Amino acid sequence: MEKNLQWKEFMNVDMRVGTILHAEVFEEARNPAYKIIVDFGDLGERKTSAQITTLYQLEDLIGKQVIAVVNFPPKQIANMMSECLIMGAIGEGKEVTLLTPDLQVKNGLRIG
Repeated sequence: MEKNLQWKEFMNVDMRVGTILHAEVFEEARNPAYKIIVDFGDLGERKTSAQITTLYQLEDLIGKQVIAVVNFPPKQIANMMSECLIMGAIGEGKEVTLLTPDLQVKNGLRIG
């Protein structure tokens, strides 16, 4: 059941552009995932995990710009505290395609 979102509710979701600085296999995660560090410019660097191992190799992620929600409270995932949520489109087979800007932009820019 769809619920119409109010503009104010949408604006409360703080989505920003960041560049992936580091990625490694997240051995302790329940499902295949990577540990990732993203640079959000003036907002600093944030850690997260992402279940994107189906479509992305580690070496392809470094330097890639992504869109992430940066104002969720930190969340414990296995032995790591996740500090943001990288956004992606989830396919029928549960594969995730990352949301990325079409052109290179400044880290930390707000999505709106």
